[in-house]
Amino acid sequence: MAVTLKEVAERAGVSRSAVSRTFTDGASVSDKMRRKVEKAAQELGYSPNALASSLTTGRTKLIGLVSNNFHNPIFLEVFDLFTRGLQDRGLRPLLVNLSDETDPENSVRMLRQYSVDGVVVASSTLPPLFAKAFRDAGVPVVHSFGRYSSAPQVHVVGIDNVECGRMAARALVARGYTRVGFMGGPDSATSTQDRHQGFMSEMAKHPEVETTDTFAAAYSFEAGRAKMLELVKDGPAQAYFCGDDVLSIGALSAIHDSGLRVPEDIGIIGLNDMEMARWENIDLTTIHQPIRQIVTSSIELMVAMLDEPDRYPEARIFPCSVVERGTLKMLKSGV
Repeated sequence: MAVTLKEVAERAGVSRSAVSRTFTDGASVSDKMRRKVEKAAQELGYSPNALASSLTTGRTKLIGLVSNNFHNPIFLEVFDLFTRGLQDRGLRPLLVNLSDETDPENSVRMLRQYSVDGVVVASSTLPPLFAKAFRDAGVPVVHSFGRYSSAPQVHVVGIDNVECGRMAARALVARGYTRVGFMGGPDSATSTQDRHQGFMSEMAKHPEVETTDTFAAAYSFEAGRAKMLELVKDGPAQAYFCGDDVLSIGALSAIHDSGLRVPEDIGIIGLNDMEMARWENIDLTTIHQPIRQIVTSSIELMVAMLDEPDRYPEARIFPCSVVERGTLKMLKSGV
């Protein structure tokens, strides 16, 4: 049988309300009383009941962690950082898969069933309407890896995807490529749209460079591989900016299976700098997205919103940088 609060109170020689206050965040209890209660609880093996506590405080400490791209390995890293970070702050993550969800209102109803205290939308491909729907329902929300805006409607933490597209274009031009391509994820995703816009606008400054664009069906290895097999068959460019690392790794597989070499025949630059990109057999040149900082900042904002729900929305945008590895040819001397 589980040890009860009454038994702890009897062992410590205090009232049940004193035990309850000891295990309630922010409740008033003297240091002497706290030591007595904690000692009795340890001796009896007592753990406070989180559900009972939520009925008393009106807070569940549940934070909905929602995404829609579970087949992308980068989110194993993202979820690991989020779950550990939330737990370190005394919060409990509730992981929700919205891969097949198209109606933001359905998502709101589902999360409300669990009485979450807040929601983190951890996705660069879910439309901004999802985060806004939670805000409109009065649920504190942070959109991690969301679309940058100078006047955000909800808290947004991420990167400037337009600038990342420009950065990739500059990297290819600096290496002397004369035929380059953009190979993005689904063109319905705002991250794809912004990366494409940045890439094409930068390449427009170099009319001497032939530029093409194409879009894969998903941000996945299989979609990247399938799209690159099509491009190789039709006559590939000299180098591609792929929409993210997992697309890039799929593209590398297709290039190798087609009997071509990287970077001698086709160069590739990705985006994210996921753990797999650093593996020796992949060695992907990519744009580093500071994922750890984005997650940490998102959690900081969520904690702040729990105490200040009407906090004015802000956008926290982190800079990115090119990571030199082995899938692009070397920079031209003097560049």
